[in-house]
Amino acid sequence: MGVAIGLPIADAAKKQLAMERRLFFKVCMNCGSKNPLVATRCRKCGRSDSLRLKNRQTGPKK
Repeated sequence: MGVAIGLPIADAAKKQLAMERRLFFKVCMNCGSKNPLVATRCRKCGRSDSLRLKNRQTGPKK
Protein backbone atom coordinates (compact mmCIF):
# COMPACT_ATOMS: atom_id res chain seq x y z
CA MET A 1 0.00 0.00 0.00
CA GLY A 2 1.30 3.52 -0.86
CA VAL A 3 1.94 6.47 1.39
CA ALA A 4 -1.08 8.65 2.11
CA ILE A 5 -0.69 12.22 0.88
CA GLY A 6 -1.97 15.19 2.83
CA LEU A 7 -1.64 13.77 6.32
CA PRO A 8 0.32 15.80 8.88
CA ILE A 9 3.84 14.66 9.68
CA ALA A 10 4.12 13.51 13.30
CA ASP A 11 7.91 12.99 13.51
CA ALA A 12 9.66 16.32 14.31
CA ALA A 13 12.85 15.46 12.39
CA LYS A 14 10.90 14.51 9.27
CA LYS A 15 8.78 17.64 9.57
CA GLN A 16 11.90 19.84 9.74
CA LEU A 17 13.36 18.10 6.67
CA ALA A 18 10.11 18.58 4.75
CA MET A 19 10.00 22.28 5.58
CA GLU A 20 13.61 22.74 4.46
CA ARG A 21 12.87 20.99 1.17
CA ARG A 22 9.85 23.23 0.55
CA LEU A 23 11.42 26.55 1.57
CA PHE A 24 15.14 26.43 0.85
CA PHE A 25 16.01 26.25 -2.85
CA LYS A 26 16.96 28.51 -5.74
CA VAL A 27 14.67 29.50 -8.60
CA CYS A 28 15.87 30.29 -12.11
CA MET A 29 14.57 33.67 -13.27
CA ASN A 30 15.03 32.60 -16.90
CA CYS A 31 13.03 29.33 -17.02
CA GLY A 32 11.46 29.09 -13.52
CA SER A 33 12.88 25.71 -12.55
CA LYS A 34 13.74 24.73 -8.97
CA ASN A 35 17.41 24.15 -8.16
CA PRO A 36 19.24 23.04 -4.99
CA LEU A 37 20.84 25.67 -2.74
CA VAL A 38 24.34 24.62 -3.78
CA ALA A 39 23.63 25.08 -7.50
CA THR A 40 25.81 27.54 -9.38
CA ARG A 41 23.83 27.29 -12.62
CA CYS A 42 20.33 26.19 -13.63
CA ARG A 43 19.91 22.46 -14.19
CA LYS A 44 17.30 23.05 -16.91
CA CYS A 45 18.57 25.94 -19.03
CA GLY A 46 22.21 26.10 -17.85
CA ARG A 47 22.35 29.83 -17.14
CA SER A 48 24.54 30.82 -14.21
CA ASP A 49 23.46 34.45 -13.87
CA SER A 50 19.74 33.87 -13.33
CA LEU A 51 19.51 32.00 -10.01
CA ARG A 52 17.91 33.58 -6.95
CA LEU A 53 16.81 32.28 -3.56
CA LYS A 54 13.15 31.40 -3.13
CA ASN A 55 11.08 34.04 -1.39
CA ARG A 56 10.44 32.56 2.07
CA GLN A 57 7.92 35.01 3.47
CA THR A 58 4.95 33.41 5.16
CA GLY A 59 1.35 34.44 4.87
CA PRO A 60 -1.04 34.87 1.97
CA LYS A 61 0.27 35.70 -1.47
CA LYS A 62 -0.15 39.27 -2.64
